[in-house]
Order: sequence, then structure tokens, then C-alpha cells
Amino acid sequence: MKQDVVVTGVDVVAPNGVGTEAYWAATLKGVSAIRPITRFDASDYPVRLAGEVPEFEGESAFPKRLVPQTDRLTRLAMLCADAALADARVDPAALSAYAVGAAVSSSTGGLHFGQEQLQLLWGTGWEAVSPYMSFAWYYAVNTGQISIKNGLRGPGGVVVSEQAGGLDSIAFARRRVRQGTPVMTTGGFDSMLCPYGVSTVSTATGVSRSDDPERAYLPFHAGSPGFVPGEGGAVLVLESRTGAVERGAPQVYGTVAGHGAAFEPPGSDSPGDGLVRAARSALRDAGLSAGDVDVVFADAAGSVPLDLAETAALVELFGPGGVPVSAPKALVGRLLSGGAALDAVAALLCLRDGVVPALPEVAADTVDPRVDLVVGEPRALESRTALVLARGHGGFASAMVLTGA
Repeated sequence: MKQDVVVTGVDVVAPNGVGTEAYWAATLKGVSAIRPITRFDASDYPVRLAGEVPEFEGESAFPKRLVPQTDRLTRLAMLCADAALADARVDPAALSAYAVGAAVSSSTGGLHFGQEQLQLLWGTGWEAVSPYMSFAWYYAVNTGQISIKNGLRGPGGVVVSEQAGGLDSIAFARRRVRQGTPVMTTGGFDSMLCPYGVSTVSTATGVSRSDDPERAYLPFHAGSPGFVPGEGGAVLVLESRTGAVERGAPQVYGTVAGHGAAFEPPGSDSPGDGLVRAARSALRDAGLSAGDVDVVFADAAGSVPLDLAETAALVELFGPGGVPVSAPKALVGRLLSGGAALDAVAALLCLRDGVVPALPEVAADTVDPRVDLVVGEPRALESRTALVLARGHGGFASAMVLTGA
């Protein structure tokens, strides 16, 4: 019999809130962090809006000796992991040597760090390039630095499947717990918000080029201009339910009940089929049916063709308007790997508090009527089961079923 794997600690670093409760309060209030990019002068770029994580007080406590070898994104992931472990009251030093592992997904790694070092290479010469360039840019750097800083010698890994990566890494961690690792730290962090990254995302299919923060990212709306990039993510602490009880964990946020992944080749004759297959696989894994799902946290690409494909998937799974749908990423942008991990935390908090976050009520009359999108005000809901959906560029699809504590 497969053992329950539960979430005993979480933390969030998001554009509209640093810390779990700050993020959740802002999300329930509909506070949007989408605004003009301030990190650099983006006035000449096609993409000029983003969800930026503002500087916050906790960053000043980051060990100074590690600053030269880390991108800011990695520092945010490390601070987030520290807070998630503290939330779960897990002290890795008090456990056996290989008791805690890490699997924090990323598609970008330290992108800004890499850009700066390449500027030094071409502007000053190879001698000016930091030796830390050998790993600080790498997509596995968050997992590695979290492991080193906290002495996590258990299983480590990183999954690269863009937006789907946040869910895929949680699934990776769940497998390791079921195989005997007592505790796993997992989730996702990404950022494209540097000149190189924004120039890259500016060429992406479906990106918004709007200058209107209130209308730049409108999932499931007719005429939506596309998605807005964001940065940040979330870290979750996973352990078996038995282990959590024996350890005296302070809380259980919920259970990672099921996961499914699929691949849908670009140009598929059946758009949305990948999400359907991933969702059905996740429900089978959880031993549940579509009728058991109380709320869906959608991928919500903001691109009309992709949203139509997701709508078709939702209708196939639940029927028209068959289940409430939330898309809190519309407040912060698409965070790549960090986005799905953030949605997983939002889903757990939804289950905890019995309230579904809403999108701001902008052009509500243009929402696809086949989707019961929660807009305007949060919706009270007796939720026991949430389904989180995510798609990654190139055809990745992932689904996760989360149930209450």
C-alpha cells in the first residue's frame, strides 16, 4: 500500500507577497504586482510589464560570503527553503545524515548572473569572469545551494519542464519520500527578468506586449493579449504522514494525493489532450474521479489559443462550468517552474481556509462562459480536493491532486 505523503511546511517568495501569509492575503485581496519593469530600462523592449519580486528586509540577512557566488534568484530560493524548513520545524542537523533531500525545479538558473559574467568576458576579458560562473548560471543551482547551505545530503534532483516543472519536482520529491527518504524540500523558482531574459521571452509565442497593467494578462478572456512574465516561486516540505506524526510536525497543510504527466507535441490535432491525459493520470493515482474535484487551479496561459485548448480539456473532464476555476498567477505573471509550485501552495491554502482566490473583475463579460472562472471576489467553498494544472513550453503537461489535511 502506498503511504500518504503530506506537506508540513511551505514558504513563498512572490511578486505580490513575500512569506506565505503575506502572499495569501494579497492574493485574496486581488492585489496585482504586474507593472512596468524597474530592474532595468525596458522601454525599448517589446515586453515592458512583469511581476517583479521587490527587495525585502530578509535579503539583508543572507550570508555575505555567499553573495558573490549566487544570482539573486538563487538567494531568494535559499531564503524560501530556510523559511519552509522552519515552518515544518525541521532541523536537518538534528536528523540522520541522509534524512533530508532537495528537488527544486528551475528552467532559468541564475540567468542574470550569467548575463553579467558574459558582459565581463566581452567587455573586460576572460580574467574578469568569476569562477562561480561554472555553476551559478546552471538550472540545478537552486537545488545545489539549498542542499549545501542546509547540509541536505539526501536525494537531490532538478526537473526542467518549464511551467510544468514545479509540479514535476513535487512529484519527484514524493517518490523519494515513498522510497524511504524522511523529508524532502521541493518546489520551483525562476526568473527571466534581466535584459537577456526579457529579450528571450519577447520572442515567445503568446507573450503579452500590452502596456496596460490591468489588461495585460487576462486568462480565459476573449481577446486576451497573452501572458506576462514574473519571477519567484515556492518551496514545500514533504514527508510521510506517519513520519510527520512521529516527528511531531506542527501542522499538515494537505496531502499530495496524485500526479500525472503527459506530452503534447506542438501542432497537435487535439489541443488540450496532454492536460486531459495528465489530469486523468493524476486522478487515477489519487484513487479519485473528476466528480471528486472541488476546485481547479488552471495553467491559465492568457493566450487565446492555449486558453481555448485548456477550456476544451476542462469541459472534457468536468463538463461546461462543472467546477470552480482559479488562476492567481494572473496577479503575478507566469513564473515558469515557480508558477506551478506557487499554485500548489495556493491550492493548499484554499483547502485550509475554504476560500477560492479570485481574478480582478476586468472585462468579466468576456470570460469564456464554459469556464466557471472565479472573478471579482473570493468564493467560499467547502473544498476537500484541488486539481492543479500546468503546461510547459514545447508540450509538457502536468497535473497534481491535492487533498486537505
